[in-house]
Amino acid sequence: MGLSWKERVFMTLLGAATASGLTVLVLILVEATYVLLPAHIKFGIVFDAGSSHTSLFVYQWPANKEKDTGVVSQALACQIEGPGISSYASDPALAGESLRGCLEEALALIPKTQHQETPTFLGATAGMRLLRQKNSSQARDILAAVSQVLSEFPVDFWGARILDGQDEGAFAWITINYVLGMLIKYSFGEWILPEEGTQVGALDLGGASTQISFVPRGPILDQSTQATFLLYGANYRIYTHSHLCFGRDQMLSRLLARLAQVRLDSQAALVRHPCYHSGYRVTQSLAPLYESPCVHFTAPMNFTQSLVVEGTGNPGACVAAIRGLFNFSSCKGREDCAFNGVYQPPVHGQFYAFSNFYYTFHFLNLTARQSLSTINATIWEFCQRPWKLVEANYPGQERWLPNYCASGLYILTLLLEGYGFSEDTWPGVQFQKQAGGMDIGWTLGYMLNLTGMIPAEAPTEGRAQSYSTWMAGVVFVVLTLVTILGAAAVQLFWPQD
Repeated sequence: MGLSWKERVFMTLLGAATASGLTVLVLILVEATYVLLPAHIKFGIVFDAGSSHTSLFVYQWPANKEKDTGVVSQALACQIEGPGISSYASDPALAGESLRGCLEEALALIPKTQHQETPTFLGATAGMRLLRQKNSSQARDILAAVSQVLSEFPVDFWGARILDGQDEGAFAWITINYVLGMLIKYSFGEWILPEEGTQVGALDLGGASTQISFVPRGPILDQSTQATFLLYGANYRIYTHSHLCFGRDQMLSRLLARLAQVRLDSQAALVRHPCYHSGYRVTQSLAPLYESPCVHFTAPMNFTQSLVVEGTGNPGACVAAIRGLFNFSSCKGREDCAFNGVYQPPVHGQFYAFSNFYYTFHFLNLTARQSLSTINATIWEFCQRPWKLVEANYPGQERWLPNYCASGLYILTLLLEGYGFSEDTWPGVQFQKQAGGMDIGWTLGYMLNLTGMIPAEAPTEGRAQSYSTWMAGVVFVVLTLVTILGAAAVQLFWPQD
């Protein structure tokens, strides 16, 4: 007796479902190929403990790296509330406590499973270098308090230390050239090294020090000013030097002390300050001037005295007073000398000026690569404005407003007469806060250098299929489901023959 129509249709659908299912299985097993899956992401945390404030940065990079160096990007920037850690000399514990908020924010961003392996470092710069000169035990106490707090968090704590000026300048050079694609860049599906000699110089102006770093044309004759790096398989040799006490805040203190010529037998002294606007008047204590290691007095200190500072708005006299902060005669006409007898090869090429270089010129609206004559005229005109007019034009900026005239003229003096820029080389200087979407400073350069000491992880293998194979598999999966449902419908709803 032959099969009924119901049985024939059922067997046909069942056979089709079986054939379709076997086809899917064959596509999965035969056509799949092994591919390299993306590497895990690693994270690092760096605190920049500057003289006036502290910042935290979180960086990330693929674990497999390129030529033994990580391809790093910035994931978070957090400003610590309060002053720099050197300001907590009388209560070091507060320096450590101030860091908690930003570190908790950083750990909220990083996957919890990676907290224990996240390298965390605090680098203190010129503010702590000055405190160490003044009172080494206070500096040690602050670093100990900071280390104690950071050690409480579930991170791989690499320590807290005071960076020397050379490291600060050299790491900033790495940062700028990396974010500009001058160390490595992605092109046509691969990472390549740019042409030699395309790197830019770095100009940093902090609160207590200023740094200059660049690749000179010839050999570096003073080896103490040379820094070398191996990054992405290439060797770099740069000139770098840090001038302590020539940062913006210390310059302002030294300038006021120079102008004061204080009579110690009087209860108050009137200082006519050419770098302050006419009509500006303030009374301040002498104590902060005496507290700075950058300010030197030959007469005995009298902390009870105060100064009445009165602005005269005279940019010519201001420049003359600022020049008195430098010892230009010590170079005696040498081309390879900056000031104070410090060796420096002649500047050349492109430079990025950041930190207080940028903040000052940004306030003065001078970051659009204007000509040197335009910049000079703009600053002089600003210095000659009456204080009442300046206050009215810039509401809510009282904290630094009186100092922009002095800062602007100081930058011109430092760059032109100190570092040796000229009318010809000035167009090569750009004033920037960020480059490539990342903050410019030493921290990214430090992290790039650090990635060379962190073991790379090889990409993991996985199985994948081509798009056409995947689409064919989807079609046969659908066909299998349809035939199975059809067979089931035949069994359930087809009447018995």
